[in-house]
Amino acid sequence: MGTQGLFCYVVFVAYTGFSLENPTSCDEVRKVFQMRQIGPVKSLPESPRTGSDLQVCLSKNLTCCTKKMEEKYQLAARRDLQNLLQTSSSSLKFLISRNVAAFQETFESLIKQAENFTNSLLLSTYRNMAGDASGPVQELFTDIGLFVLGSELSVEDFVDRFFDSLFPLVYNHLINPGLTDIALDYAECVRSGRREIRPFGSIPKQLAGQIKGSVLPGRVFLQALNLGIEVINTTDHVQYSKECKRALLKMQFCPHCQGLTRSKPCMGYCLNVMRGCLASMAEIDAHWREFIFSLEEVSNSMHGTYDLEQVLLGVHTLVNDAIMHAQRNGPRLSAQVHRLCGHPNRKPAQSVSTHQDSGRDSIPLRGSQRDTEETLTSRRKELINSLRLYRTFYGGLADHLCASELASGDGLSCWNGADVVKSYTLRVVGNGIKAQADNPEVKVKEADPVINQIIDKLKHINQLLQGKSIPTFGTLDRIETGSGDKEGRFSGDCDDEDGCVGSGSGEVKKVLKVTKWTPDKVNDRRRYDPQTEDSSETAGTSGTGSTAEAGPLTLSLICALTVLLW
Repeated sequence: MGTQGLFCYVVFVAYTGFSLENPTSCDEVRKVFQMRQIGPVKSLPESPRTGSDLQVCLSKNLTCCTKKMEEKYQLAARRDLQNLLQTSSSSLKFLISRNVAAFQETFESLIKQAENFTNSLLLSTYRNMAGDASGPVQELFTDIGLFVLGSELSVEDFVDRFFDSLFPLVYNHLINPGLTDIALDYAECVRSGRREIRPFGSIPKQLAGQIKGSVLPGRVFLQALNLGIEVINTTDHVQYSKECKRALLKMQFCPHCQGLTRSKPCMGYCLNVMRGCLASMAEIDAHWREFIFSLEEVSNSMHGTYDLEQVLLGVHTLVNDAIMHAQRNGPRLSAQVHRLCGHPNRKPAQSVSTHQDSGRDSIPLRGSQRDTEETLTSRRKELINSLRLYRTFYGGLADHLCASELASGDGLSCWNGADVVKSYTLRVVGNGIKAQADNPEVKVKEADPVINQIIDKLKHINQLLQGKSIPTFGTLDRIETGSGDKEGRFSGDCDDEDGCVGSGSGEVKKVLKVTKWTPDKVNDRRRYDPQTEDSSETAGTSGTGSTAEAGPLTLSLICALTVLLW
């Protein structure tokens, strides 16, 4: 068979396969209805009938559908779209969820490692006081861990408590090492006088500043990732309007009523329906792009004093510096303690340790360089590089679903909502709410209030990431955006009809609190402008969605004659 003959054969088969003549049997419709578990088949007609009771799948021909079937088809169409949305977002959701868990695990590992470094320093350099100091060290790093994960603790308070507890040990074992332990009441006087005497100089203030400066960006970063998961959960279970549900039914299942169980919608038709149904979701696009941009900016700012990893692994160095500072000023500190607390009543020690050095010859700590382990910085870079691939996710979602899943391929006959045609001839509208005013397939009255709520949260987290909106304490769940309920709460939950629980994922989230953080390098950065971002349209997103004519005029005439003769 020649090239022209083969082409005519393909056209002939495609055309006859989508013929809109009255179906002679409903067997194929029943088979697909049962195979896809759309509903019970006992009520399906055995043979074609008039469709006078139908509301959406209207046709002048006989039909295999009933009103009950229409209702089942509508539920199936909505379920299919929800499944497609969840499938499309699954890799993005997994990417963010996996990294949230990994970041938290890395934080916990870092804190434990930093605690071990500090204990190793005390044991190797200040052995006599190491045992007594282990409790305050553990408490310090427990508080740091709680603060990293969102607890509303005062950094200054828990850092001060640590150095308060450390001073009596330093005084007893290093500044006045020749006697046994001081009495408890005297130790308490020394402890309470630490802030007045300031034996450690400015180091406590320095440590508190470094912890706050490095932890707060990480907390906002993690809170933003948790919000990203909430955005996906919300859009995965969005509720569709009545007009959208009818349009989905008409596009996906009305052909079945005519026995056309293998038909697919035309590209332009599919784009109009999906862009109408997902119009509110497309409004997330600009804010989602800015969200990923802002995550990248804040990630780039986490270096030096804003690098949590560097700060945590350097705590032991500051503790050592603080102890050495106290030792160098031992005589002055003793005089101050005596004026404040008097002279301690202590018995002479039986033996005095010879290992009471200044810390200058401390044993080097192994593992302070984490060259072989995955660091927070490397994981953040990997995450940002992956997220860049999803920056246009919401803007191109409708187009992606049509091009990859729903619409007919180029050059094939397709369903236009009423008939099987070669191409869709009506106008194809753009994405977003405003563009739907001219949509011939779906009427969009207003933006979805649930989507508006999640957009408000995205706006706020973007301001936080850019250092432009800084609450003292609180969580994003308590933000009053003006479009939520009385408490400004929204969790992205879906209703029972959707068959989902909680936020749609069955996950238990750690809610990280957002606190004040204003790194200068982020405050000074330019505001993200989505208009400057390059974007690419998927196939079939412009024009009318019609397919090009194949072959010369003579070939078309031959094919048409073949069909007519048949």
